Amino acid sequence: MSKKKKFSLIGYIFLSFSFYSVIELRNNFPGEYFYLLLITTICVSTDVGGYIFGKTFKGPKLTKISPNKTYSGMIGGFFLSIILSSIFINNFDLFQKKIEFTIEIFFIVLLVSAVSQIGDIAISYFKRLSKIKNTGNIIPGHGGLLDRIDGMIFAFPFSYIILSLSPLI
Repeated sequence: MSKKKKFSLIGYIFLSFSFYSVIELRNNFPGEYFYLLLITTICVSTDVGGYIFGKTFKGPKLTKISPNKTYSGMIGGFFLSIILSSIFINNFDLFQKKIEFTIEIFFIVLLVSAVSQIGDIAISYFKRLSKIKNTGNIIPGHGGLLDRIDGMIFAFPFSYIILSLSPLI
């Protein structure tokens, strides 16, 4: 989205690290797809919860950067990510061992959801700077495919770092 080469290089480096973190979450953590699916569940449910709660309850705007974002949407994103990730975790058998949704996991879900929302706002900011409204037409009415994954671009590297440092693993 940027025509300035110095910003393009930073973008390529960040995207490379984001893809690297997805591969690392898939290959180097126990349970193979568990963490990859968990982070994806958190990001998608944050996005969907934000959309549904924001459209339903409306309310004050969250930021001028992305004028459709509301406080109710932000809270809805947190709410739905907690609900769906707890359902996912409580119904996932990792090596025939039941995983519990602990307070530590609750806070990790909140952090990943927050980073996903921040990533969504950051990409909206860059789109506005570049005077781009939509990044594609694959999903009509949604601003393009990038709007489906913008939070994930930030959430996967964050999750990889947090989980690498976490004693939970």
